[in-house]
Amino acid sequence: MNLLKKITYLVTFTFLVASCSQDDEAVPLPLGAYEYGLLITNEGPFQNGSGTVSFVSDDYLFVENEIFNQVNSSDLGNIVQSMGFNDDQAFIVVNNSNKIEVVNRYTFESIASITEGLNNPRYFVSSGSSGYVTNWGDPFDDTDDFVAVIDLSTHTVTSIIPVAFGPEKLIMANNDLYVAHQGGYGQNNILSVIDVSANILESTIEVGDVPNSMVVSNNDIWVLCGGNPEFTGNETNGKLVKVATRENAVVQVFDFLPTNHPKSLSIDGASLIYNLNGEVFSKEVTSSSLPTSSIIAGSFYAMTINDGKLYATDASDFASNGTLKIFDLSTNSEIITIATGIIPGGVYFNN
Repeated sequence: MNLLKKITYLVTFTFLVASCSQDDEAVPLPLGAYEYGLLITNEGPFQNGSGTVSFVSDDYLFVENEIFNQVNSSDLGNIVQSMGFNDDQAFIVVNNSNKIEVVNRYTFESIASITEGLNNPRYFVSSGSSGYVTNWGDPFDDTDDFVAVIDLSTHTVTSIIPVAFGPEKLIMANNDLYVAHQGGYGQNNILSVIDVSANILESTIEVGDVPNSMVVSNNDIWVLCGGNPEFTGNETNGKLVKVATRENAVVQVFDFLPTNHPKSLSIDGASLIYNLNGEVFSKEVTSSSLPTSSIIAGSFYAMTINDGKLYATDASDFASNGTLKIFDLSTNSEIITIATGIIPGGVYFNN
């Protein structure tokens, strides 16, 4: 932790303790220096070097990069792919290093390293006492992909659930776990449905080619499928697909134009937000067609939404530090641009 951050935290802590001693009503103490703000995972250089995590305070006035290294005096490892939370712990998935670093999400002090039972880990989500991590295995082998099941009390992989190739992002809905199979180094077109009460594969649902992002709305899952890119020699259009979780069936499909490949689906209330061809579009959940005009200009590496604001990352040249742009969705105007680490790939809200 840098000196300014430490001083600010200690002053706040001392003030609150003094206030508590003078007042019968308890005042909540800060949980750590990185409470109330944004955590940004930066993948880092592809071939060597380490990924990092950046912190931005809620008011955007304080920015600290490489916070894991600052607190623990060690590097995270190569390709920080993503992060997930369970209670007061953060699980940082480090792809090329085949591990998950577990830290206190508010102090960022190291708790454990999960290094066994993973192979090309990608994304993490928790449900009850278990964590679930998608794994590609050997990206050139379509038969060894799996979801690892982690005991959250011991931080160990206790079992694996074999799945089809290319599992990526995953989301809980209607008490089931849904896994989007983007396809790894290839292309896939399904969701896996996992029964987390038994940790078994329940079924698969065919959606569109290359499902890259998902959101939940009223117990339905909206899946954004990018379509096969041109370089495959079998280019297909993107799709926005609605899946009813009660039936685990596709109930609505919106087709993009043949050469359109959308990405980065997020949700803002009743609005579905996505990135396409250098523009950000917004579609109402109840609308019967895709929008024809955009709300914000820009092609972003990753996007997410929280509290009426769009958080969009720019990876720049993929070799130097990137940026985070924050937009107010009530006016569709930019609020601020913040410098990050190399290849900022995910934004997480630490409140």
